[in-house]
Amino acid sequence: MRIRLALSLGSLLVAAAAGTAHAGPADALSVDAYGTVAADGTVTLSGTYRCLDDSAGPVFVSTTLVQKDRSAGIGGTRAVCDGQVHDWSNSGVVKEPAYRTGAAQVKATLMQLTPSGPLGVPMPGFLAVEEADVILG
Repeated sequence: MRIRLALSLGSLLVAAAAGTAHAGPADALSVDAYGTVAADGTVTLSGTYRCLDDSAGPVFVSTTLVQKDRSAGIGGTRAVCDGQVHDWSNSGVVKEPAYRTGAAQVKATLMQLTPSGPLGVPMPGFLAVEEADVILG
C-alpha cells in the first residue's frame, strides 16, 4: 500500500514539475475596447493575438459582433504564429439593419484549421476565445 502511495505521489510531482518546466507564452487573444461604424455600414474591430505554432494548419482571428438582437460575423484575419504579439483588424459591411454607434459585444476566436479524417477535411480547433464589451463609434 505504501509503495502505491509513494508511486502515486511521485507521479503527481513529476507531472507538476513537467507542467512548470514547459510554462511560458501561450496562445492569447484580446479585443480593443472601441470599434468603428462607417456611414456605409462598414464595421471595424481590432485587438491583439499571439499564437505559437501553425505547423498543423492555418490560424485565423475571427469575430462576431452582437448588438441588441443583431449578430453577424465581421471578417477574418490570417494569423502569423511566431510566438510574438501581433495586431489584428477585421472589417465587414453590415446593412439591413446596420449596426449603430454605442455599446456592443464581440466574441473573437483564434482558430486553427487542421486536416482530419481520411480525406483530410479541415476542421476548426479553438486556440483562444475572448468575449468583450466594446463601444462602436
